[in-house]
Amino acid sequence: FILDTTLRDGEQTSGVSFTASEKLALAKMLLEDVKVDRLEIAAARVSAGEEKGAKKILDWASKSGFISKIEILGFTDGKRSVDWIKSVGGKVLNLLGKGSLKHVEGQLRKTPAEHLEDLKGVIQYAQSNDITVNLYLEDWSNGMANSRDYVHFLLDGLKASGVQRFMLPDT
Repeated sequence: FILDTTLRDGEQTSGVSFTASEKLALAKMLLEDVKVDRLEIAAARVSAGEEKGAKKILDWASKSGFISKIEILGFTDGKRSVDWIKSVGGKVLNLLGKGSLKHVEGQLRKTPAEHLEDLKGVIQYAQSNDITVNLYLEDWSNGMANSRDYVHFLLDGLKASGVQRFMLPDT
């Protein structure tokens, strides 16, 4: 499957910021003309502009039969990302999880068990709100190189959680 992240990740480029109408035009082109399989359109709770663009795309997608192809990046932040995604009409959460022990301990200042429980809580809450969950394992290549046991612990702990796809970004 091809997951295009232009509408979320592309805006992290210096000087690039799409209007809601530009995001909608790009979403239509990527789904209808390019025929990408999945489209990540925003990061939850980032800005009012992200919210406006997400609502515009999701409204069009629900009317055009593309709603299940639209995904939104969310965070391990309790109910906040899920509530935001639900409020804009989203149906798919790409949950950002830490794929290396270095990130869990250094960035989150948590134990692997604490991070696993946090992830499970967000996953369960999303599913109870009829939101499909995919999981990004951020920094997983470093995790596999330097903390393989942690990566296996996390995957083993989530294999029965109902996560639809595990995604391995190298960031």
